Amino acid sequence: MQPKHLPADERRAVTVEAVLELAAQQNPSNITTAAIAKHMGVTQGALFRHFPSKEAILESVMDWVADRLLARIDKAVHGASTPLLALEAMFMAHVAFFVEHPGIPRMLFGELQRAEMTAPKRMAQKMLRRYRERLVALIEDGKLKGQVSSNIDTAAVGTLFIGMIQGLVMQSLLAGEVQLIRKEAPGVFSLFQLAIEART
Repeated sequence: MQPKHLPADERRAVTVEAVLELAAQQNPSNITTAAIAKHMGVTQGALFRHFPSKEAILESVMDWVADRLLARIDKAVHGASTPLLALEAMFMAHVAFFVEHPGIPRMLFGELQRAEMTAPKRMAQKMLRRYRERLVALIEDGKLKGQVSSNIDTAAVGTLFIGMIQGLVMQSLLAGEVQLIRKEAPGVFSLFQLAIEART
């Protein structure tokens, strides 16, 4: 049970953690504010003092995910000495992030498949755009430095990269084994590298 009196920022962070923990255990669309409050050990009234609605809570979750995932990727890429190593670092950092927070892909898939345009869905789309910008920059850098085949389609490579992660995540969710994504990731990336690297 969480302490009942926390500063606003801490309360928001604790709320995000609660939502992600619940999302790892059940369908995210079925998570209610009552369930979130119960998981945190507070009343719904206490929850609504920090968030005006359930959608505002989901916005905070998406904001947290975007900040943490992109920061994790930026840190991993920063330490890489070549574009291909940077792509591998980005891939593995992304995989590790989802293994640590299995509720995130469930929430992302849930938001992105909504027919209506909600604020959380808009934020998820924005995060994917920012992610793709980083990815495209690395692929183009790889072309410039002769590591990635110069005649390969950058957009297609980006789509394949993201699709590999989504496929691994989906299979791990279907298998009910989160660690599956970590086991399969190195081999999948090796095949990706073979497909895109420049031939000498």
